Amino acid sequence: MAAKKAKGIGERQAGKRPQPPAAGPKGSVRPQPAAKLKGRKLARPLRASLPQTAARPVQGPLSSLPPGYAELLEDLKARIRRAQVRAAVAASRELIRLYWDIGREIVRRQDREGWGAKVIDRLAIDLQKAFPGQAGFSRANIHRMRAFYLAYTKELTIVPQPVRQSVPKIVAQPVRQLPHEPAVIASAPDGINLPQAVSEIPWGHNIVLFQKLKDPKQRLWYARKTVQHGWSRAVLVHLQGPEQGDR
Repeated sequence: MAAKKAKGIGERQAGKRPQPPAAGPKGSVRPQPAAKLKGRKLARPLRASLPQTAARPVQGPLSSLPPGYAELLEDLKARIRRAQVRAAVAASRELIRLYWDIGREIVRRQDREGWGAKVIDRLAIDLQKAFPGQAGFSRANIHRMRAFYLAYTKELTIVPQPVRQSVPKIVAQPVRQLPHEPAVIASAPDGINLPQAVSEIPWGHNIVLFQKLKDPKQRLWYARKTVQHGWSRAVLVHLQGPEQGDR
């Protein structure tokens, strides 16, 4: 009878699910044999990830630097800004002279050799092929160069001066410069050379002047005022005629 009871207890215990290991004192888990731990993934210890920052130059207060450093720094910054402005103005002036030369040569060929619009279009295509990726030689801009030259030569009249002297109207004259010679900048408009005020404003400003204004006197007036006051192209878009007496 005792053997049957023991057998029944053994069968019932065989059908039970395995219980978790008994906890030891203070809730600690009893260690398991290595055979039972085989195949399990053990948790890796956490590693603190520190942010990596690039090395930066040490920046201390100006008081820790040699005497006169702050003054030298401000002087150098001012020099750099002035040099940047002069470089931009010089580059713009050379570009305006180049566009004037191109417009002059086109007008010369049209007057002497009868060049038509198709030849000018072909010139734009060939210049774009010779200088790929360089802006300024589109068909529309080549035609603008021609209009730019005509705006201050054949269309030009001298701006009236308050001085007591008779200034004759300028009549269009044949160009007396050789093709390889650069444009001559004239301090006063003479109907032949590039006016100085016009050469000192950017190309975008010049486009607004000769496209929006039909009177050459107004073009020159606004060119001078742009140089004097540093007007932007947005200001020139809303043009009106110059006021009387401010010429």
